[in-house]
Amino acid sequence: MQDVFHLPTAIIVTAVFLLVHALLWLRRRQARRGFLSEEDRITYETLRAGSQAGRHLRAGLTEDNAGKAARNLRVLLGGTAVAVCDTQDVLVWSGQGEHHRDQAMGHAGQVLDSGDVIVLGRADLPCDRPDCDVRAGVAAPLVVEDRVIGALTAYSSGPSAGLARATEQLATWVSGQLELGELDRERTRAMEAELRSLRAQISPHFIYNSLGAIASFVRTDPDRARELLLEFADFTRYALRRGGAFTTLADELRNIERYLVLEQARFGDRLQVNLLIAPEVLPVAVPYLAVQPLVENAVRHGLAGKVGTGTVTITATDLGDLAEISIEDDGVGSDPDEVQRALDGEVVDETRETESVGLGNVDARLRQVYGDDHGLVVETAPGLGTKVSFRVPKFAPGVHA
Repeated sequence: MQDVFHLPTAIIVTAVFLLVHALLWLRRRQARRGFLSEEDRITYETLRAGSQAGRHLRAGLTEDNAGKAARNLRVLLGGTAVAVCDTQDVLVWSGQGEHHRDQAMGHAGQVLDSGDVIVLGRADLPCDRPDCDVRAGVAAPLVVEDRVIGALTAYSSGPSAGLARATEQLATWVSGQLELGELDRERTRAMEAELRSLRAQISPHFIYNSLGAIASFVRTDPDRARELLLEFADFTRYALRRGGAFTTLADELRNIERYLVLEQARFGDRLQVNLLIAPEVLPVAVPYLAVQPLVENAVRHGLAGKVGTGTVTITATDLGDLAEISIEDDGVGSDPDEVQRALDGEVVDETRETESVGLGNVDARLRQVYGDDHGLVVETAPGLGTKVSFRVPKFAPGVHA
């Protein structure tokens, strides 16, 4: 009986023992999830600050962007204050001693003139405040494409060889971010210019053929001519719009249907069309005029030279977090080497310039928006038709119709 009376106590002791061990295990597990050392924490903070500063700097050297990046730049340097200047003015002062801000442009001016790193001493930073922590500094040039476009100046309470080296290295990194941003903007401008060129080249060719087809029905079938004219008006309104860079797949396909109705008026029974579209992918945002040029290539260059009936099949498939769009024709096919040159933006044949611009432009825009894994995939050979496909994420940052 004595053992029975002591059984609850034994259970309690065992439970407490297990609870203590469980708490210790949880603490060790949480410790493993955190930073292993102070060095790890510092490394993480440095990488995080660099990532955040880089994102703002790649948007360009402006007052707003410099202001957003300045705090992270100061974290990277660990100085008292940081100033960023362009060629005209101080864009931002971050940190202590802002009463020295008016002197920052003078320091930057020396760098802008010489393109060299300069070290600042107390004589360069006159101040009547005994408690001021801005007593020394280092100014380094910001260079983009061999042009000095600004200066990064770090200030501290005293001279430091380490700060001088760090400021020079950080200015080089900042220059790289600014240059990457400029390259991105140049590429975007090039894509926009090529898109305008694509519009200009699609329109005259299509206007000529469509109006010819419509004219052929004016006397024999006025109602058909009227319907075709409305389709033509809707197509050109979409193709020449000045809206955003993206549209929904549904809108792109709707305009392709208009295009095919007009082409079927010209080709008659020689052109057959199959549409295999998964409803789930219709709301997906895609680059504007990403699909239509591929369909036009299939009709114009795949089937126009084929004897007899030709078929174009447009497929949009749901692949979970991706949507796959493909355009396939059973036409005359192409030389794969010529297709590769077209994807590279080269004009393979003056008579086929629209194909070159269309494939190259669509491929470049897809890669720019989604990455190199999302460019065009072309399967073709002479006499064996052509299939062009690409995949886009259903949801991607910054992509919305």
